[in-house]
Amino acid sequence: MDTAVTSIIKQHLIDPEICIRCNTCEATCPVQAITHDSRNYVVDADKCNYCMACIPPCPTGSIDNWRTMPRLQAYGVEAQLGWDELPAELTARQLAEQGAVVGDEPVALPAAPPLPAAASGESVFKAAEYGATLPPWSAAHAYTNLYGPKVAEKWATATVAGNVRVTEVGREYDTHHIVLDFGAMPFPVLEGQSIGIIPPGTDAGGRPHHARQYSVASPRNGERPGYNNLSLTIKRVLQDHDGNPVRGVASNYMCDLQVGDQVQVIGPFGTSFLMPNHPRSNIVMICTGTGSAPMRAMTEWRRRLRASGKFEGGKLMLFFGARTRQELPYFGPLQKLPRDFIDINFAFSRTPGQPKRYVQDAMRDRAADLGPLLADANTFFYVCGLKSMEEGVVLALRDAALQAGLSWDAVGAALRREGRLHLETY
Repeated sequence: MDTAVTSIIKQHLIDPEICIRCNTCEATCPVQAITHDSRNYVVDADKCNYCMACIPPCPTGSIDNWRTMPRLQAYGVEAQLGWDELPAELTARQLAEQGAVVGDEPVALPAAPPLPAAASGESVFKAAEYGATLPPWSAAHAYTNLYGPKVAEKWATATVAGNVRVTEVGREYDTHHIVLDFGAMPFPVLEGQSIGIIPPGTDAGGRPHHARQYSVASPRNGERPGYNNLSLTIKRVLQDHDGNPVRGVASNYMCDLQVGDQVQVIGPFGTSFLMPNHPRSNIVMICTGTGSAPMRAMTEWRRRLRASGKFEGGKLMLFFGARTRQELPYFGPLQKLPRDFIDINFAFSRTPGQPKRYVQDAMRDRAADLGPLLADANTFFYVCGLKSMEEGVVLALRDAALQAGLSWDAVGAALRREGRLHLETY
């Protein structure tokens, strides 16, 4: 019997009913086996080498699904992109009818070919390899998946308690700070966690909209201390690059909400992008746009602790990028924070008459200060924003380490192993 036809595999699949489309799996996969379209994230069976790198970071567990399949009947990418739910596991009889050797152990697919080398002959720099999947050792315990995505009866309901614009008026962008109140419904969150919002209605195919993920922008004791609420930073794009109007589903729904409206929420999600809680711990925050949400939460929690006199905090350092000052959320409030509390560095890439400047450029300007922080086991780094920033930011950290006379191999490994470098890009 032809073993190429009859062998079976454990095919790696993503549950579309649970997935919140956060892009964590695709960003983590070292062999580029995960891809997506506007509906689903899927795993290419021809590329997946079972390295399991995507399993721990997934906030919902949707990534940890498997089906025993005849090798040649493995579900293709196009088929998976069209799914609304996972197919049932094949029975032993069904496998036998397809010519599979039912008693055999599933075999792994061949490992994917290595990524191409850089033109210089050096290995391609993989920033994601340095991102930690473990939280800082002193992080508080995070509750996750208290309200699940599959059944409407298991969603949480929150009431809009506030909705204010936090960027100056512009034609292409519109960023809002939205406060949600959960009343008597328990919804504990920590700085760095996220929630899912389920927009009402259906998509073009008549299917209910998938949940959209948003990072929490408020500290653990609420946007208003002592109340069961939280805040989000949500940007809607008003025009595309050609100037045509854009009306996204979830962001427009959220930005148009009025006080008193109710929204359906799932989550919370996230167990690693959490802040340290031990005294004298330092936090370096690097973000763009609405990637500032978890940084605002961490900063505000430290500010409240400082005001109470109950915490001996270490350094806070922020690198914040946007196209222009007008597009940078919370610009005004940031200016009011004491300079002995937080070290703020802005980078604007579209200021008229000025050269383009990105967060990694600001980091290189401060390399002499970042070097000692990289060497300090009490310093934790958080990166949140567009995927395109990730490589430049980690390379800037590498260069700062080398400038300080440190071994990047040793520092980079420690950042990942000790839960000190967290990458949340999309």
